[in-house]
Amino acid sequence: MYTYTPPPCLLADRTIFITGAGQGIGKALAIGCATLGARVIILGRSVKKLQYVSELVVDQGLPKPIIIPFDLEHASEDDYQTLYTILSEQITHLDGLVNNASVAADLKPFTQLSNNEFNRVMHINVNASFALTKTLFPLLDKAPESSIIFTSSSVGRMGRANWSAYATSKFATEGLMQCLADELQHTNVRVNSVNPGATRTEMRAQIYPDEVVTNNPLPEQILPIYFYLLGPDSNKVNGQAFNAQ
Repeated sequence: MYTYTPPPCLLADRTIFITGAGQGIGKALAIGCATLGARVIILGRSVKKLQYVSELVVDQGLPKPIIIPFDLEHASEDDYQTLYTILSEQITHLDGLVNNASVAADLKPFTQLSNNEFNRVMHINVNASFALTKTLFPLLDKAPESSIIFTSSSVGRMGRANWSAYATSKFATEGLMQCLADELQHTNVRVNSVNPGATRTEMRAQIYPDEVVTNNPLPEQILPIYFYLLGPDSNKVNGQAFNAQ
């Protein structure tokens, strides 16, 4: 497990945007960032799940998150522009963006994977992350120093049989991270990726229904690397691929 102990006010006065925040790692990260002082903006498809996460934050006496119901699978370019317009009326800048939302296809041989399955995974995991990052970049660029985190995977660094869609999307994610980091190396914006590793999430359970779930850590246990990359201690860290475990 990545070792880092964040100070209690690590993210004070910072605004952090987290996708896929209705459950799993995104949910845990939203609560964790709020606990460390951040104002969190949470994006997901389910309003009900986002409202529940918001309630958990507020119940701790912390500022209410900004909720962004948004369908990354079907969003148009106009939808992204509308998102930016609405958000820019509420905040002046963004200190962090975590592209956490991802989907996976069922594990199956390459020859059994449909075009639709492959395209859906690529669209949500790569195209949507690109579109959202590009949309929010003006707000990230206005921060004194800001951090973009892309979610990777072990199969996005070494491919494995039956993972064609998900692995390809994560190889592409690593490439996008590296290109953007190189472009921004002399700016106030840093860009890195995180491989969460096997974690007790709903997506993991769908992929491995027979796995003993208690063998994997809870989402809350893998957050130290995210806190490090979102806080000032990583100010000069750019273009790196990290493992949460």
